[in-house]
Order: sequence, then C-alpha cells, then structure tokens
Amino acid sequence: MKTHEYQAREVMSRYGVPFGEARVAETATEAEAAARELGGDVVVKAQVHTGGRGKAGGVKLPHTPEEAGQFAAQLLGSTIKGFPVQKVLVAEAVPVSREFYVGVLIDRGPTKSITVMASTMGGVDIEETAKTAPEKIVRIVAHPLMGMGDYQARDLSLALGLSREESRAFTRVVRSLYECFIENDCTLLEINPLAFAEDGRLLALDSKMVIDDNALFRRPAMLALRDVGQEEPVEVEAQDAGVIYVKMDGNIGCVVNGAGLAMATMDLIQLHGGEPANFLDFGGGPSVEKVRASLRLILQDPKVKAILVNIFGGITRCDVVAQALLEALTDDDIGVPIVARLVGTNAADARQMLARTQVQLATNISEAAELVVSLAAGNGGKQ
Repeated sequence: MKTHEYQAREVMSRYGVPFGEARVAETATEAEAAARELGGDVVVKAQVHTGGRGKAGGVKLPHTPEEAGQFAAQLLGSTIKGFPVQKVLVAEAVPVSREFYVGVLIDRGPTKSITVMASTMGGVDIEETAKTAPEKIVRIVAHPLMGMGDYQARDLSLALGLSREESRAFTRVVRSLYECFIENDCTLLEINPLAFAEDGRLLALDSKMVIDDNALFRRPAMLALRDVGQEEPVEVEAQDAGVIYVKMDGNIGCVVNGAGLAMATMDLIQLHGGEPANFLDFGGGPSVEKVRASLRLILQDPKVKAILVNIFGGITRCDVVAQALLEALTDDDIGVPIVARLVGTNAADARQMLARTQVQLATNISEAAELVVSLAAGNGGKQ
C-alpha cells in the first residue's frame, strides 16, 4: 500500500527523521494561508501516488503566498500521470548545499534481505542512477535477527564522504528510517533528497513509504492512510471481492486458482506467443459468486479478446467453477471466447456441465494456452 508524501512525513517524523515546516492544503485559499504562515518562500507539491512529479508539472516554486494559491488552484482537481490531485503539500523552500538519496527496501535479489541504500545523487531518480552510475549507490545489508548496526550506518556516511559531525546527523536519520521500516511492515522507505541546508540542518525534503499489503490486518493505523482514489478502480474492486488481481498490458484474461499456477499460466501464454492481460488468483474453495466476480474484473478491460480459465482443483471444486461459467454465459455480456482447463475435484462433472456451451475445453495447460492465444489472435475484440 502506497502513502502520500505528507503521510510518510508524519510517520517518519515520529521516529526522529527531521523535516522542514509544511502544511497540507485542499483548497487554494488554504495553500495561500499556509505559504503566508511559512514566510512565503515555499514549494507547492501535488500529493499523488506516483514519482517524477516535478517533471510532470506537479511541483511548483511560487515567489509569493498569492502565487502559491494560484499554483494550488492549478494543481487541485488536475491529474498527474493519470492520478487525481486532491491535496497539495505546501513546504518551506530550503536552500541546500548537498543532496543525498537514502532508502530502505526489501531486496528480492541476491541478498534476500532488508537493504539500506545511499547515494550522493540526491534529487535524481534512483532507478536512473542505478542504470547510468551504479557505482554511486552504496548498499548495506541488515542482519535478519540483529538488524542494522550503528557501524553500518557510519560505513554508509563514510562512503558518501561525510565529515564526522555530518556523519552523526546522517547516522541518526538512517537508524530512524530502519526502525520506522521494521515497526510498520514497510517494503520501501525513501528520502530523496536528504539534504544539508545552507544553515547546516540535515532535512528530509521528500519522502516515500510503501507498506506490505499482507501486514495491514495488524496495522490499523497504517490502513487508515489508504487512499483508494489513487488506486486502479478494478484493483480496489478485486480486493473487496477477495481476489488477487494485477492488471497487465496483454489481451488474454486469466482466471486461475493459486498464485504459482497463475504465474505458470502467464508464462505458457507468452511461450505460445500471447500476452496475458492480468494476473488473477481467486484462491482455494471459491463460491460461484467469487468466480463470477473474477470474470467481471477481467471483462472490464476492453483489451481482452479471450479468457483462459485454468483450474487445478483440490480444495477448489471444478463443478463450482463450471456453474459460475454457466451463469455468466447466461446473465453477463461475455462477448469473447473462453478456454477452460479443469483438472481435479469433480472435473468430470464440470466438463460435462460445459460440454454443450461455447466454452472450449482443453485437456492440458499447454493445449489450453495454445488454443487461447490462437483465439485471441483471431478475435477482433468484444462483440
């Protein structure tokens, strides 16, 4: 779950991360008043769940409180990279001498650990730095049981070329970030940039926080920060239905039980020359309505030209899936060909139920993938 910058500031500041003064505004009048209260020299930033706001016009540098209000009026109600702007953050403009990037993340690569990264390339997209100047990124790996040691934070500061006094302030920030990361079940925390101001203060000037969705049940305070208006409507609907759904760019809808099987299904579709339109896992033992909800999610995507239903029934009963397909074919506007591979509990009954319908049955997954790719290629879209 992503958070807004102003929310990440509030959480991180409780752990001792230093920020400059800022106010959240929902109207141009509030933004102007905030700028006047902060002394007039401010930055107005759109609050959206996407990076690269500056390049997209979402960060403004007014010269007066009145201009801050005008900029806020332009941003509020607009969209940045497709995300609606409902709030802006009015923050004090801080003259800086040096900028850094600091981030804590779960490294799913070789280390399989919590990794702390830092770079002298602050204020620049870290992904771009990783491509063009990977030697500028310094990494440390936290011990899975003992956590991150103070010496590791100091090692980071030394690698960045900080003085002893600067290192003390930097180490405190890194320690605070790590503590915040652990205690809130984060998958990513970023400060970009973390800057030394001309007056000597070390301040976080931008912040990003992503929380593990799977941990939200035990983090009600974090769940309260969720802004569904910044999420894909279809993914919000999927969560409400208890279905794991991720939209992709292809044209073959996938309805599958089990995450591993769903991944294998997408791989086979690509192996046969097709492109999956989604990842979808409705889990084990679904009801008829849950399966139908899965189909409705997929059919919302106008790119979908064919659907592959791939079921390996253990807890899941194949006849329940077949019943859902029958009801959907009767009541819903399907309009695209469906291929089904049904194996496991009550599979014979399910195949018999679907034998005289438009659903094309496959005996194995490879055959199903090849067939659905062929159908999608020959289908001009929904009828």
